[in-house]
Amino acid sequence: MSTSDAKHKRRPVAAWLAIVGVMLVLAPVGQAADAGAAKTPTVRLVIDYGDGVEVHFTALEWRSGMTVLDALSAARKHPRGVSFKQRGSGSSALITQIGDVKNGGGGAQSKNWMYYVNAEPGEVSAGAQQLKARDVILWRFQVYDYNP
Repeated sequence: MSTSDAKHKRRPVAAWLAIVGVMLVLAPVGQAADAGAAKTPTVRLVIDYGDGVEVHFTALEWRSGMTVLDALSAARKHPRGVSFKQRGSGSSALITQIGDVKNGGGGAQSKNWMYYVNAEPGEVSAGAQQLKARDVILWRFQVYDYNP
């Protein structure tokens, strides 16, 4: 093999190594940007209408002191948000309607809006239940089970 042939064969390898080197140098920059975005704490909100339709908000910005009601309010402000109605405020807030689905009221078979945080049923008002970053809130239109 002549010197000219050997140089010719090394050029593609050298070019490939240069490309890999550039990728390795730039990779941490992209990873740092991703890590910065991941540091923004969020909560997830799911609204289950009980008829096979669910609406998911996968990354609502979390803040200290945020409540279940605050998360629902944040979803309302989203460009494709959901509407809701409530009676009362703070620790006495009661969600009476989400979207066009209203609470059914009292009665053994009446469906009403109930919330869960990380699969645990809410035990206080949505306006009083505080959230932690990465919590998952589920609002479900369902019959209340008095004997879970």
